[in-house]
Amino acid sequence: MSHIESDLELSIDSVRVGIRQQRPVVVLKEVSGERYLAIWVGSDMAQAITFALQEQETPRPMTHDLLLNTIEMLGGKVKEVRITSLKEDVYFARIIIEQDGDTHSIDSRTSDALAIAVRSGANIMASQQLMEEASIQLPDDDDDDFNQELLNPVTDEELRKLSPFRDLVEGLDLDNLGETDSEE
Repeated sequence: MSHIESDLELSIDSVRVGIRQQRPVVVLKEVSGERYLAIWVGSDMAQAITFALQEQETPRPMTHDLLLNTIEMLGGKVKEVRITSLKEDVYFARIIIEQDGDTHSIDSRTSDALAIAVRSGANIMASQQLMEEASIQLPDDDDDDFNQELLNPVTDEELRKLSPFRDLVEGLDLDNLGETDSEE
């Protein structure tokens, strides 16, 4: 199974920790463009992906190493991983394996698929449609506050909870800050 013409190749841009949620996020970048996907993962998965990206050795095989070793020992090769859809803020993925001339597509958590892709050197793919629906575009500069805001947008619920503070701040007279009303 080769990837479909409208599929786009992605690469792992970074593994970060979101400011508000304090949860790890894997940032994928479109190889031939400027769009990004932010995939929230658990801390164990962030560590597994980071270890593989940094080519760190572990004393014993991690789960993804074990799976990849098993695939290879059975004559298979990870061809690519494909991020297939986004439903209710959860990404879905498939691991595409070739074995003895056959192609197998295995349902996977996206974080597991990414960990396998990094270890195997397989391409990470997503459809043009998914990128149009879920991608974000980051500015060219290194404005981390702006980048984090895009990755962690303020929700309507957060805005509602902060509205009393906004009213207080908007009511402040900052032009006369530090001045007293005493007459001389």
